[in-house]
Amino acid sequence: DVQLQASGGGLVQAGGSLRLSCAASGFTFDDSAIAWFRQAPGKEREGVSCIYNTDGGANYADSVKGRFTISSDSAKNTVYLQMNSLKPEDTAVYYCNVDPPLASYWGQGTQVTVSS
Repeated sequence: DVQLQASGGGLVQAGGSLRLSCAASGFTFDDSAIAWFRQAPGKEREGVSCIYNTDGGANYADSVKGRFTISSDSAKNTVYLQMNSLKPEDTAVYYCNVDPPLASYWGQGTQVTVSS
């Protein structure tokens, strides 16, 4: 079975940092594209960043460029999202999924709360 499990969230003050992890299993990791998404209360889920494990390329939403960095460890089948200079507007539940996302692969996500 395919699983993508997000972890690493928490409560942090504005300006702080967190690193999220996405542990993947059940598919060929090196052939995949894996993305981070987030959903804030009352808002639609949005894409944050994506990494293409075939060539290491990545892209970012404008709102996180220069602050977030996505990376991948094929030995651990894990994708990371390093989040620096966090802002209160980054508060959301963060999810990982393949890209494009598949409905059956959404996990529970991990809560990130940034206090001002």
